[in-house]
Amino acid sequence: MKEKLKKLYITAVLLFMYLPIIVLMVYSFNDSRLKMSWQGFTFKWYGELFRNEEILSSMYYTIIIALGATMIATILGTLAAIGIYYMGHWKRTVFLEINYIPVLNPDIVTAVSLMVLFRLMRLEFGLTSLLLSHIVFTTPYVLLSVLPKLKQMSRALPEAAMDLGATPGTTFFQIILPEIKPGIISGALLAFTLSLDDFVISFFNTGQGIQTLPVTVYSMAKKGINPAINAISTIVFVAILALLLIINKRSDIIEEEV
Repeated sequence: MKEKLKKLYITAVLLFMYLPIIVLMVYSFNDSRLKMSWQGFTFKWYGELFRNEEILSSMYYTIIIALGATMIATILGTLAAIGIYYMGHWKRTVFLEINYIPVLNPDIVTAVSLMVLFRLMRLEFGLTSLLLSHIVFTTPYVLLSVLPKLKQMSRALPEAAMDLGATPGTTFFQIILPEIKPGIISGALLAFTLSLDDFVISFFNTGQGIQTLPVTVYSMAKKGINPAINAISTIVFVAILALLLIINKRSDIIEEEV
């Protein structure tokens, strides 16, 4: 009986999380503009999507910002995690508490703070301000993903490598990085997803002519959501799902080889 209740509970939670996405995906093939009126199966909204310059432009900037922020945040977060790991106890505690502040802060506080900072720096709002703001709020998540893998790694491994004559660079690339690779990948995926999904920080720190997809969707919602938004949302969801499956499959292959 307990097993059945557990399965029922898990199924209910999964349905609660994914049912809205499933509905969105189904209605991306609906021939009608009305959400609750099914008029037949069609691909026309996908065709309209690739003719809609506003959506395509915002998707382009969204992906560029997400990729750029992910790469830089992953490097910064990984190096910061390694630095914090080798600090003394009280220093490590202080820096970790500082790292938690952007994570626990409401997005609106981070967004307005960055906007004020960029104005004080006289930085022109646009692609650069948007990229910097995304790097700032995604880096702490990468750090928190990498640090547990460092704690799982034996401290004796890097020390033994250097005792045997390995340089610090060789030790870093040949010993430390392979050990923390799963954490780096998880942090990068989290950073990429957070950047794709962000609205508040993007809204306050973008410039004229530069819009991410969430900001575009918000603007379009004021005059009625175009069903092409359902199509682009479906494509993004399927792409991220495929990416996760590929990474998990690759991880399984690596574990089998080991």
